[in-house]
Amino acid sequence: MSTCKMYINGDYLKKHPTWDVEDSPWKAKQIINILKRNNIMPTTICEIGCGVGEILNQLQRNMATECTFWGYEVSPQAFELCQKRANDRLHFELKDISQDKKVFFDLILVVDVLEHLEDYFSFLRETKQKSQYKIFHIPLDLSIQSVFRGSGIMELRKKMGHLHYFTKEIILEILKDTKYEILDYCYTATSIKLPVRSIKNYLARPPRKIFFTIHEDWTVRIMGGYELLILTK
Repeated sequence: MSTCKMYINGDYLKKHPTWDVEDSPWKAKQIINILKRNNIMPTTICEIGCGVGEILNQLQRNMATECTFWGYEVSPQAFELCQKRANDRLHFELKDISQDKKVFFDLILVVDVLEHLEDYFSFLRETKQKSQYKIFHIPLDLSIQSVFRGSGIMELRKKMGHLHYFTKEIILEILKDTKYEILDYCYTATSIKLPVRSIKNYLARPPRKIFFTIHEDWTVRIMGGYELLILTK
């Protein structure tokens, strides 16, 4: 799993000292909601690219006590920060999950990771063999406003390490091309529900929220600011 070098050399931690841990409770809630909606009750959950492990920590707090959790991370800095969250049901590995050929889980989480991978097609094919269910959370960076501005895409590349950019239609087709069965998906309002990160984000919140109630797809295609949560097999 070749990933953006800023996650390996420490640059991401310098730019994001909290490693976006403040977003984790909300993201964990979205995962729990889609599992409940589809009546899925996993007992083994793995997150690939788990960061500092707070999403898994939140899931452990809010899911059945018989559920066990594993987090795989390739960033040494993030892995070090994971350690304070580790316990007898929550384990972390500093390695590429492709190195563990025989592991298999009920559910694998890939949360805001795919856009950072140089070869996400190989990653998707490899990951498909390692669990029954998979949940992806994908930023929908391509919109009319982001393409028109131009600077927004470049900012995501420099500050967040995004190497690829998706729309809903593109990512769903990519998953189908790599033989995933799509069970459910929904938009998540990251630009509205998560902490404000810029004055532009703050000013865009009201129109995004209003227009989303009128037409979800058009709002996302024109204004951006949303991600796609996808449940697959």
